[in-house]
Amino acid sequence: MEEKEYTLVEHLEELRKRLIMICIIFVITLLLGFFFAPDILQFLKSQDAAKQVDWNVFGYTDGISIYVKCALLVAICFTLPVGMHQLWQFTKPGLTNSEATSAGIFIPIAFILFIIGVSFSYFILFPLMLNFMSNINESIGATETYGIQQYFTLMFNLLIPVGLVFELPVIILLLTKLGIVTPVRLRKMRKVSYFILIIVGVMISPPDFVSDFLIIIPLLLLFEISIIVSEKTYKKQLNNADEVTN
Repeated sequence: MEEKEYTLVEHLEELRKRLIMICIIFVITLLLGFFFAPDILQFLKSQDAAKQVDWNVFGYTDGISIYVKCALLVAICFTLPVGMHQLWQFTKPGLTNSEATSAGIFIPIAFILFIIGVSFSYFILFPLMLNFMSNINESIGATETYGIQQYFTLMFNLLIPVGLVFELPVIILLLTKLGIVTPVRLRKMRKVSYFILIIVGVMISPPDFVSDFLIIIPLLLLFEISIIVSEKTYKKQLNNADEVTN
């Protein structure tokens, strides 16, 4: 099968089509998020983390603001794999068959890692954060009266960053395939990487030792997994290069 040569204009036109498709999916899932927002909010309200909090509103726009944030979360979750698939389709003509196949496998892996990160932050980190904040407020004799806006802002500020951080193995794998990083470089950068990951973990986790520990340990494990994945990918690339030269 002959490979088609694309001009710069054709590449830009193809990229435009892919971006339009992503935008269409985002808008559709955003509308679906608005439609299912009441059910999603009721589910979140039934969780143990929310049972101890009265969902008050302190402004007329609080309710619609929460609808928007809920719909955005739904749209991001469903648009992420579609966006990755469109990116894969765009780069596929420039890849070999084996590279295109291996790159396609990473799409569901990246999506699963994102969902794991969001679930981990919601079911483990978020309750710890609420408990820690509540204990601090109780220790100073404050009366807790929370608004729904504050509750969901705190939640989304935790869920999305942690979900994105869990994409680390896929990012390292992509950088390895592009030749930007190698397993040797990653091992040499281990101490610096640990330091950066610890800072990131402290920044996105609740301000207590237990929560810091719960987010930092998975981040370090993800980095070590990234080294293993990078090493296997790098060796495979070297073997493929040797086969071509021989």
